[in-house]
Amino acid sequence: MFGCVKIGAGYAKRQAIEQEHLKIRKKAMSKIKEQKKRIANILSKGEVKEEELWKSEKTIKKYLKYLKNNLDTPCIVTGIEDFPWEEKYVFGYGSKREYERLKKDNPSYTDMFEIIGFEEDVGEQIIVNVKRQSDNKKFEIVLDWLEAIDKKSKNYQLLHDYAVWYVNY
Repeated sequence: MFGCVKIGAGYAKRQAIEQEHLKIRKKAMSKIKEQKKRIANILSKGEVKEEELWKSEKTIKKYLKYLKNNLDTPCIVTGIEDFPWEEKYVFGYGSKREYERLKKDNPSYTDMFEIIGFEEDVGEQIIVNVKRQSDNKKFEIVLDWLEAIDKKSKNYQLLHDYAVWYVNY
């Protein structure tokens, strides 16, 4: 008899947890659908047609034009994650001293940059011209590696949507 009560209480707790997880999944799915609609508005006149969302030179050019016309300036960005050259240092098997030395001449995901322009020659990626805030050094960086500093800004959402699109399509 006592075992049944215990199982019943455990069952109710599991049900409550499952309901909470379901709410979280529904909210996440809703955000994904909203994001997909925003991307579709840029690439296919608002219609979510999968074939029109796939990455191609044509869709990259459309996205470039849209971002150039809609990003607010100044647009201050940082790296989403470590840049490829930094990986061995970030994961701990490279010299800290060497990493600090190399960061002086190379862009780092920890730096803050201002987007100062876009490369017009679009191949497989959008490349931006940036100026590092700390020393005004200029670099060219692939746009999907970057995110806006202000997470509540329009720029953050525009760049996040682009990065999600670029990585997933």
